[in-house]
Amino acid sequence: MNHSEAKTSPTDLRELVPRLASMGLGVCLCSQTAEEATRLAPLGPKYIAVEPPELIGSGIAVSRAKPELIEETVTAVRRTGYRGRILCGAGIVTGEDVAKAVELGADGVLVASSVVKAKDWESKVRELARSLT
Repeated sequence: MNHSEAKTSPTDLRELVPRLASMGLGVCLCSQTAEEATRLAPLGPKYIAVEPPELIGSGIAVSRAKPELIEETVTAVRRTGYRGRILCGAGIVTGEDVAKAVELGADGVLVASSVVKAKDWESKVRELARSLT
């Protein structure tokens, strides 16, 4: 929820996150900046993701173009006491992009275009997943 292409109001997020969690759903809240991520952390989602909108679907990985954003977000969100998983997304295309994101402190990544546009999506998912270890 709260993807840059479909923002959700803070009031709705405060209502929806606990409601969805009570139904057994793991909630992922997206942010554009570290500051926004720290405002989302107290809501207690299972995942918080940082995705600069200008890189979404670009094929230019956030882990390469804006590595400081990942490090800054991880540091700031952990400082709030948040214990969930921190993800990053936008432009993640290769296993190397994933490995770099993990090296920068992310617990995982969000992907869409790189898998959807792949000729062999299963192979692409395996490539990306191998880089998480």
